[in-house]
Amino acid sequence: MNLLLTGAFNYKPGQIEVLRKLGLNIYFLQYENEQLPIPANDIDAIICNGLFLYHELSEFTNLKYIQLTSAGFDRVPLEAINAHGIVIKNARGVYSIPMAEWAVCKVLDVYKGSANMINCQRTHTWAKNRSMKEITGKRVAILGAGNVGSEVARRFKAFSATVIGYDITIFENSAFDQIRPIQDFITEACNYDIIIVTLPLTPHTRGLIGYEILKNLKTDAVFVNIARGAIVDTDALIDILGYRHDITAILDVFDTEPLLEDSPLWDIPNIIVSPHNSFVSDGNNARMFDAIITNLKLYLENQSCLLY
Repeated sequence: MNLLLTGAFNYKPGQIEVLRKLGLNIYFLQYENEQLPIPANDIDAIICNGLFLYHELSEFTNLKYIQLTSAGFDRVPLEAINAHGIVIKNARGVYSIPMAEWAVCKVLDVYKGSANMINCQRTHTWAKNRSMKEITGKRVAILGAGNVGSEVARRFKAFSATVIGYDITIFENSAFDQIRPIQDFITEACNYDIIIVTLPLTPHTRGLIGYEILKNLKTDAVFVNIARGAIVDTDALIDILGYRHDITAILDVFDTEPLLEDSPLWDIPNIIVSPHNSFVSDGNNARMFDAIITNLKLYLENQSCLLY
């Protein structure tokens, strides 16, 4: 079985050898937009991220298995993959912990005035901040009650906030005080002090956060997007935050990445921009490789059973 690895995952010494011991022939492609190291129709399995943005799925006539290093499926031709019976796995749960910690960190930065304190230190200014807030008692809405949303919810609940999840499906999840239908959020957005987006990007969620929601946000609301940029109507966000100076938007993801140098998002005072960095952590490699090995072993064992 020929397995193609790409530079989407930074393998540590010894990890590729672990894959070889599964009886796999390993081929490596550092940059996913470059020429494949072997013909596409000789590849049986792939571990990648955005490979199919640059190579047509139809070229991989013998492809049976895909492991993504991303949590989302929005960068692969999912319908075609499913139609061809190709098994596909994502990085479910790998990045949830750092993203949840980052969300709490950035909300606390706003509530505790971290930027102002850093500026005061730089200018040698002794100025107390009398307007700091606490998370305790605040109402938090988390759009998306999956792995990332659940980890975010647990952390805000630890601060004694009321945490309501919104999702396409309603199910029991002890991380939340309640889970409500996503369509209800349109009229209920005005009830929340903190809103965090962790939804996957799908045709149903694209542009979900638009004028109707943004214009009705609660006074002093903090809005955080750690999911996908296209879930938010960027033009609406720029327009509304241009006059709603009480709202703070914390954006780690964007329609176009890297964010264009001339984007107005850089210069709006109540928008905090970061370069799609919320998922980064020293714990990711171990979790990702564990997912790679676990999923691959299960697939190979299943294939072995089918031969008998």
